[in-house]
Amino acid sequence: MTILVTGATGNVGSNVVEQLLKRGADVRALVRDPSKASFPNDVEVVQGDMRDVDLLRRALSGVSTLFLLNGVVADEYTQALITLNLAREAGIERIVYLSVIHSDIYVNVPHFAGKFGVERMIEQMGLGATILRPAYYMDNEITIMDVVTNFGIYPMPIGEKGLAMIDARDVGEIAVLELIRREQSAIPLPINRINLVGPDTLTGKDAATIWGDVLGRPITFPGNDTAGFEQNLRQFMPGWMAFDMRLMAERFLTDGMLPDAGDVDRLTSMLGRPLRSYRDYVAQIVD
Repeated sequence: MTILVTGATGNVGSNVVEQLLKRGADVRALVRDPSKASFPNDVEVVQGDMRDVDLLRRALSGVSTLFLLNGVVADEYTQALITLNLAREAGIERIVYLSVIHSDIYVNVPHFAGKFGVERMIEQMGLGATILRPAYYMDNEITIMDVVTNFGIYPMPIGEKGLAMIDARDVGEIAVLELIRREQSAIPLPINRINLVGPDTLTGKDAATIWGDVLGRPITFPGNDTAGFEQNLRQFMPGWMAFDMRLMAERFLTDGMLPDAGDVDRLTSMLGRPLRSYRDYVAQIVD
């Protein structure tokens, strides 16, 4: 039985592939350019694109379980719906979908609203799936490390409500646990949703303090300038994406990314260990 991993070369996807192999699963990785993919020989690499129906149909052939991860692209919603329809056509009844926490609350943020639409399709069409809803990834902090270390500020406008940041390695491991659970079940399992959160809910000031502790010097949090945040992002991403990220940041300010009661205990029990902390993650990337 074969598990197909989409987004296999990304941060979470590559983690999923690695951990599936450790558990002895048969893994097929969907990639746009196989010549650029670097996987162990045990991984079956297939070329495909979620906009190419023919290639995707071939990639799904003979697959028992699907891990569906979409990048933030302009047609993310369409890509996900095409993939799920083709998976249903191929008779795949075991799915793990990587959505996002509060997809039903951040309704004006394009990539959140798109993921919530995918969740609704999964539910309405009765697809057997685990819907994973991760909060903000700690791994995003790699992109701001130079700003923090060179200018002494924590620049992300994450607000005062707090974000329950999670390490992408924990996301990948929980995804694998759900993939294996569904793969090994004698019958397709019903839909379930899991919030993926870290052990701490942090504000901008909290994050700056932790960076300061790790670096051994003061790091300040200058505030929540979402318009400036958008303009900075436009230097290295399309305007539509930068605006999407601004809208997300504005929801950080009004709503935060807060865990539900019992989320942390549930994840700790699943993993059999504590969730990775933000402090440890910052210390790791600084080192």
